[in-house]
Amino acid sequence: MTDVFILGIGMTGLGKFPNRSVKDLTREAVDLAIADADIEQRAIQAAWFSNTRQGLLEGQNGIRGQCALRPLGFEGIPIANIENACASGSTAMLQAIAHIKAGMCDVALVVGAEKMFYPDKRDAMFNAFKGGTDIHRLQEFHQIVSRQAAELIPEQYRDIDEQRSFFMDSYAAQARLHMQKYGTTQRQFAAAAAKNHWHSTMNPLAQYQASMTVEQVLSDRVIAWPFTLPMCAPISDGAAAAIVCSRAALKQLGGRRRAIRIRALSLCSGTTRSADDFAKHIGRHAALLAYEQAAIGSADIDVAEVHDASAYAEIQQVENLGLCSPGDGGPFTERGNTTLGGAIPVNPSGGLVSKGHPVGATGIMQLHELVCQLRGEAGRRQVEGARIAVAENGGGFYETEEAATTVTVLEASSR
Repeated sequence: MTDVFILGIGMTGLGKFPNRSVKDLTREAVDLAIADADIEQRAIQAAWFSNTRQGLLEGQNGIRGQCALRPLGFEGIPIANIENACASGSTAMLQAIAHIKAGMCDVALVVGAEKMFYPDKRDAMFNAFKGGTDIHRLQEFHQIVSRQAAELIPEQYRDIDEQRSFFMDSYAAQARLHMQKYGTTQRQFAAAAAKNHWHSTMNPLAQYQASMTVEQVLSDRVIAWPFTLPMCAPISDGAAAAIVCSRAALKQLGGRRRAIRIRALSLCSGTTRSADDFAKHIGRHAALLAYEQAAIGSADIDVAEVHDASAYAEIQQVENLGLCSPGDGGPFTERGNTTLGGAIPVNPSGGLVSKGHPVGATGIMQLHELVCQLRGEAGRRQVEGARIAVAENGGGFYETEEAATTVTVLEASSR
């Protein structure tokens, strides 16, 4: 089976754009990816399109990719629509890779595009998150998360009436269990968030570009204890696109100097486990599978992008990726190991909490950052000497953990 490479990649800036459409965002991202790859559009033989909100909030069901790509001149080629919660973009990438490895095409386009902000549909915006769990067991899941280490919640924060997604309650419950089992602190979650807000000041595409101290993060409005607002990913609009190709196409197209090899991409679903059995977490399972595929270990990783929909999630994922020992994610982060200039920089893009989280596009946006890093094109946030990069992208929530998780391993080409 052939190796697969990212030949070109591009993304829009992130934010809340009430006057921009899915089609508009898609056009910008695709144009950027084609220009980055330095190829003609006609070289693209198949496309995958990731989106999770347009059907719910606009009523555009079934053929979202065809509707977004046909106006750009993509006709006749296979176009497939992928939805897998927050892991949709990376799942679309997996499908494109499989298509190329199977010899069904040599050059493919992967697009993630999302509009989440509809100021006139606020209730619908937040209700859409419920579709990322089993709606038939929603009340049961609410009861499960409300019981998880609930005794740790300070009295004044037990009945906060905030409009927030179901996921913040789920992540907060997991965070409290981690605190209970390992002694992780709210301040350590704040350290992860503050670090990412600082990283985002160096990313001109980030939704937020203002630095925050740990104290500022801690003193902000509580959303779901132990999380304050800066510890939670915002609602975001944006798009990203990548062009991937086989080794034969890479040789023909002449992009070897800047191409990035995809060494592995794993996709896992969750398993039944006790809520505090973090050793069996879906993210750990996905990481081990990806490392086996790539023939690497965690010590080989130079930079990582992880799915910090909440600040706690980053701490959990650095443990899952084996960047530190189980239970040490909080102290490891607080000591500065995951900060630019530290032992293993994590989320140099600013992460989801500061860069933004347009659900269907997030997985491709993580790869955009890592491609920039491995090419040496990340500017002030460049991780020096980065050769191996890893992205973890989780999606949905089922009982005690994410419903789907991918881990991608990328390798820089020789320059």
